[in-house]
Amino acid sequence: MARPRKFDEQTALTAALDAFWARGYEATSTRDLTSAMGMTQPSLYNAFGDKRSLFLLALEGYVEASMRERIARLGTTLPPGAAISAYLSESLERSLADPLHRGCLLVNTALEVTPDDPGLQQKVADAFAEIRAFFRDRFAAAQQQGAASTGVSADDASAQLLATLLGMRVLARSAPQRALLEAAVRPTLALLGLPPLSAGAVPGTG
Repeated sequence: MARPRKFDEQTALTAALDAFWARGYEATSTRDLTSAMGMTQPSLYNAFGDKRSLFLLALEGYVEASMRERIARLGTTLPPGAAISAYLSESLERSLADPLHRGCLLVNTALEVTPDDPGLQQKVADAFAEIRAFFRDRFAAAQQQGAASTGVSADDASAQLLATLLGMRVLARSAPQRALLEAAVRPTLALLGLPPLSAGAVPGTG
């Protein structure tokens, strides 16, 4: 009979996520992880595998709780154009609300990952593709409703929106100033004929 694990797996993963988010993948040592998670090194390896496997689990949890949650919620509760603007608004507000200015773990990983780890590169690329698909779908729907510019294709608009989002998230790490971040996003929304940014409650983090 298998012996029950004497730790809460989700709590341990959250602690690992926080450690990776604060330091980055490469700079986070196994000692940092065992300290944050309250586990010995053998216990960590037995439960999660090596550092890379643990990071992939933590990153997947982050993507699910942050990006996918937001896509599902905004895509089903708001008009299509407003959903796009709300996604950017929430990203901006979350950047400003984090006193540590950690940025987005997914974007941080994209900046850190190298061609030596094509599997991790692909995981990041797939997540960005999900965001772009959300933008593309919502923009096309907004066009059909007469609520977005028809002078640009949904494919091009989604690429521009993704680039704007990623640029704003990177900028927020070193210059977390509301006026600057809003100025980085406003022109894209205006040129695409989408609703302006709107401040408000920011569900979740990340």
